[in-house]
Amino acid sequence: MTKIPALALSAAVIVAACSANPSNGQSAPADTARLDASGEQPAAPLAAAPFTVQDVAAFDEPWAMAFLPGGKQALVTERAGKLKLWDEGGTVRDVTGVPRVAYGGQGGLGDVILAPDFPASGTIYLSWAEPGDGDTSGAVVATAKLVQGDAPRLGDLRIIWKQQPKVTGRGHYSHRLVFSPDGRYLFIGSGERQKFDPAQDMDANLGKIVRLNPDGSIPADNPFAEKGGVAAQLWSLGHRNILGLAFDGTGRLWNQEMGPKGGDEVNLVARGANYGYPIVSNGDHYDGRPIPDHATRPEFAAPKLWWNPSVSPGGLVWYGGDVYPGWKNSLLMGALSGQGLVRMAIDGDRLHKSDRWDFGMRIREVEVHEDGSIWLLSDGKDGKLMKLVPKAG
Repeated sequence: MTKIPALALSAAVIVAACSANPSNGQSAPADTARLDASGEQPAAPLAAAPFTVQDVAAFDEPWAMAFLPGGKQALVTERAGKLKLWDEGGTVRDVTGVPRVAYGGQGGLGDVILAPDFPASGTIYLSWAEPGDGDTSGAVVATAKLVQGDAPRLGDLRIIWKQQPKVTGRGHYSHRLVFSPDGRYLFIGSGERQKFDPAQDMDANLGKIVRLNPDGSIPADNPFAEKGGVAAQLWSLGHRNILGLAFDGTGRLWNQEMGPKGGDEVNLVARGANYGYPIVSNGDHYDGRPIPDHATRPEFAAPKLWWNPSVSPGGLVWYGGDVYPGWKNSLLMGALSGQGLVRMAIDGDRLHKSDRWDFGMRIREVEVHEDGSIWLLSDGKDGKLMKLVPKAG
């Protein structure tokens, strides 16, 4: 077992024009900065961040986390193929029984979420990149039982879904997971694996959002169920690299995804909708070739917000609490190349860029604790678990 030092509160978050060196071992301060006006004119930023940053634990390339009931423990995935069980007392233990993953590029161990009936069943859901024939790979999703104790382990691991087809390359697996608020359906973000055209191919589940029953079977009321085959799994199409899925307080599904060169976007996901990639995007190809904007093809669903230049989205949650003033009914999104946290206020069917805090480090994951506090995972070999501690008053 690895002991992590007791929680230590970092220096208060400072609103300043420059950020601290993230390599000095201290929490980087968070700046409030006005966002670019792409997609939506942002509101004026807060005068000061309503939180301080508390370093909690260290991880090696963390990718996702899920709090266990009670909030005193959390599961954290590390991309190279380790699942960790963190305890608020400072202990971090390995969970054994994790499958072999295709680690490399963007591949590895991915998301972890709890089954809606976890308190009774102990079931969790994991995603990872699985090796295939030759140099191919693809994302998979499985259920497993979390067996706790001094030596936590996974039991009864069962794969319930796979990306089809497996392809070459090590990018855009996506494999983010979320349950509908009623617990009846599992939604999976499936990236287009940097292959472009599969996002529009109904015989592939790449570049799609998939909707399944909790056991991996296909709901009879899926929008393309009558087509059979892979198409029956699909809820929406025309996506690129989906790295965040979240339901809001009214039960609507949102996703964020990395665009090409520019064009990162947040979508309100509708049943059977086509979001247009790679036919349209508010960004362009990395080699400079233009891609028509969404406005040129109104038959495709347009994003509610987009960023150009990119912020490289990482993680997405809906916030409905009152712990941080003014945040109620917002989406919170990590930013990788943007190195911070973005808040977007929901206003009916509209979304507003409201605030952005610069952490000086890549933010991979955002989660809401049951006490209403926000927790973050930073990306990379020196990844950190951090809590945003609300300021008094």
